[in-house]
Amino acid sequence: MKKLWAVALLVAGSFFASAQDDTVTLDDLLRSADQWARENLDQDALRVLQNVDQAKARQLFANIQKQFHGEYVVLEKYEETLPYALWLKTRLDYLEVADHFRLTIPPSTTTPNQPPKPVPNPPAQAERDIWIEKLAERPWPKSAKPFVSRLKPIFAAQKIPAELVWVAEVESSFDPRARSPQGAAGLFQLMPATAKRYGLSVWPFDQRLKAEESAQAAAKYLQFLHNHFKDWRLALAAYNAGEGTVQNLLTRHKARTYDAIASRLPAETQMFVPKVEATLLRREGLKLSQLRG
Repeated sequence: MKKLWAVALLVAGSFFASAQDDTVTLDDLLRSADQWARENLDQDALRVLQNVDQAKARQLFANIQKQFHGEYVVLEKYEETLPYALWLKTRLDYLEVADHFRLTIPPSTTTPNQPPKPVPNPPAQAERDIWIEKLAERPWPKSAKPFVSRLKPIFAAQKIPAELVWVAEVESSFDPRARSPQGAAGLFQLMPATAKRYGLSVWPFDQRLKAEESAQAAAKYLQFLHNHFKDWRLALAAYNAGEGTVQNLLTRHKARTYDAIASRLPAETQMFVPKVEATLLRREGLKLSQLRG
């Protein structure tokens, strides 16, 4: 049976981070990835992977095991998994920052005969501080140079800050080939439903992979979210987690600000928003609060 579930392993990077000994075999990884894929991957991802043979899967897993703890992870070897590898590489930062907080946040106090309380999520300002520090010396992605000047006018035409084109660095490192296992694609990692909502076709040709079309749809979506939430941090949180998730948290906790709900947002969103903010500060010298609109 020829199947490659490498994408599942790419998403479950923390699985490798916790595999510190030799008891986890490649067969274990293949089985875990297979189960994860069946439960999480969209049908497009499954179709792309279905004809790749098991030998390639085993070799890719071996490469990941060897390289995941290093500074660089080379996962682009196979054409079939390249888009997913590009998506993963933009998110390796999340694992590093999460590990930083794991090591620095003190453990919760324990009560005799009671289960330990979960470790609290870091406060929003602490997240912002660590991302600013992490990105302070990071150079432009090489792939950004052809896109930034082309895409800023598209954002400006939608009457939102042109500087928000840097969302593409956080989402895809300005590589339009990036694709998530959940089905998001392109520079701005638009989900199929969002792309269609703003006039893009995803079949037979996926317009999310075209820079200008993707930028226009992303700008329209960000404009809609900012008009609704009246705040760029909340708008970016909704861009990542969905407007329903953000609105439900605001309503449930009678909150009005991002910081008031940040620790209750999905883990990726808690990383995404301050990383965008730190990226804007690094690339444009601007805070989200300084953006017009």
